[in-house]
Amino acid sequence: MQGSYRRLAESFRHQYNWNKPHTRYAFAFFTCLLVVGTYFSNSILDISVSTKTCPADYYPSALPTIRPRSSSIPPTCPHYFHWIHEDLRPWKDTGITEEMVLRANRTANFRLVILNGRAYLETYVKSFQTRDVFTLWGILQLLIRYPGKVPDLDLMFDCVDWPVIKSSAYQGPNALKPPPLFRYCGNNQTFDIAFPDWSFWGWEPYAFWKGNPKVAEKRVDLLKCNVSAKQDWNARVYKQDWDKEIQEGFKESDLAKQCTHRYKIYIEGSAWSHYWPIKAEDKCRSIKFAVDWGNNQKEKAQELGTAASSFVQNDLKMDFVYDYMFHLLSEYSKLLRYKPKIPPKAVELCSEAMACHAQGLEKTFMLDSMVKSPKESSPCSMPPPLEPSALKQFIERKQSSIKQVELGEQKYWEEVQDQQRRCFVERWMGTFSYVN
Repeated sequence: MQGSYRRLAESFRHQYNWNKPHTRYAFAFFTCLLVVGTYFSNSILDISVSTKTCPADYYPSALPTIRPRSSSIPPTCPHYFHWIHEDLRPWKDTGITEEMVLRANRTANFRLVILNGRAYLETYVKSFQTRDVFTLWGILQLLIRYPGKVPDLDLMFDCVDWPVIKSSAYQGPNALKPPPLFRYCGNNQTFDIAFPDWSFWGWEPYAFWKGNPKVAEKRVDLLKCNVSAKQDWNARVYKQDWDKEIQEGFKESDLAKQCTHRYKIYIEGSAWSHYWPIKAEDKCRSIKFAVDWGNNQKEKAQELGTAASSFVQNDLKMDFVYDYMFHLLSEYSKLLRYKPKIPPKAVELCSEAMACHAQGLEKTFMLDSMVKSPKESSPCSMPPPLEPSALKQFIERKQSSIKQVELGEQKYWEEVQDQQRRCFVERWMGTFSYVN
């Protein structure tokens, strides 16, 4: 039997002599084909698996053990973290049921479940551009940054700007509890839960604005404040054509090029809010007053700008953005009155799979912001809810500041009108004297 095998092997060796060129080429070809085939089969397998589940050890199960140090004591979170408690106040007494969460899917783009430190996504409607992609990306980085610390949760997320959960619809003794819906902003008339928006990033003495006016009537109205042959409101306003910018690689959207003006106009599109109060019904005159005030009191204007820059650089740095996400999700999870479970149509999310399938700037942004390892220190210390008296004082102080600006603007235009009347009278008197 062994001889038969040996003869068979010998006949094969003689028939396909290794020294013959075509034999070597054939062997090399089939070897290459085998390697390439194995690679592609594994790649396809990885892609198919990544859309359903991540490797078992993908997320660390806990923070690394480190030696306690005095310098590792977490800092106190910035003051604005108090608003986490206010955003979740509508559900403080009753908690959040699964029925409430499911009612929020009316406008939600996606449902996200975090279970045992792993993220599962059910998509309802694709969001505008890549808002949903980078919101989910940020949450995945949070899971890697604080492994084992993000609790189980189940939430609905709406990536559109304007809040939709009107507080007026949930008033009265028989009213339903509002559905908890996450989005990027809220206001005093709504119950939407604000979540960080991951889609962000010698001066001329004018106020500058550049953006898409089509998303809000007030932006269209702002265009009237641009300089013209008849009037200069100290504003320089430009339309932004996003379709053109996308085609041309955003050549005219460089934020650094917008820093040549002393003041920046921030006007609401579909939502958000102003820094310096501008009257919606008389915005051109408000802008004119704001710019003249700053030009005449440059030191105070510089103080405002410095304070704003300091706030962004210190209180809105990425460490605190992550911590805000962490505390908001943690406090939200405490309100759930049911055990989250993976939705039947959900897929598991993995950072590497998202980054590998991304292209162009999306891939660049993901690779630049990818969390490589857990953070050794804990999140900042969450402040307690504001006392009712402290919250009242805060609101009153804000209203007082706005009122102060409005009174200053009113006085400014009264003085302008008085000066115009005096000039008119002087010209009229001069003309009368000349005639006499």
